[in-house]
Amino acid sequence: MRFWDASALVPLLTSEPEYQGVGALLREDDSVALWWGTHVECLSAIWRKMRARDMEGLQFRSAVQVLGAIEAEALIIQPRPPVRDRAGQLLGNHALVAGDAFQLAAALDWAGGKPTGLAFVSLDRRLREAALKEGFQVLPE
Repeated sequence: MRFWDASALVPLLTSEPEYQGVGALLREDDSVALWWGTHVECLSAIWRKMRARDMEGLQFRSAVQVLGAIEAEALIIQPRPPVRDRAGQLLGNHALVAGDAFQLAAALDWAGGKPTGLAFVSLDRRLREAALKEGFQVLPE
């Protein structure tokens, strides 16, 4: 099981070029760990593509269905005060936006505060750097 950031899931949902690298990783996982807000982050990206006419209705529905299937098998890290507090601390330690701080705080919660040897899947450069500094193995390499 790996922790997946929304930036790594969106290419899978929308058939972006980055899909090749993260698609193989997802096929290796029986289930994934996700932050509770990942659902909304992914929907935001899908809707943005729909509004920009970068995807059609059938592609949109397929993307939402794939997201649902991934979530059905996922461990969802719920919003709790310790996750919120950790996200606030991470903002002081790393150059992250609020959503990315929540992603990383959720991953650290999933890791029980001990990320060594655990994988964090992300395509976001700043979030990848922060996850590495926190001790995660960051994928794709």
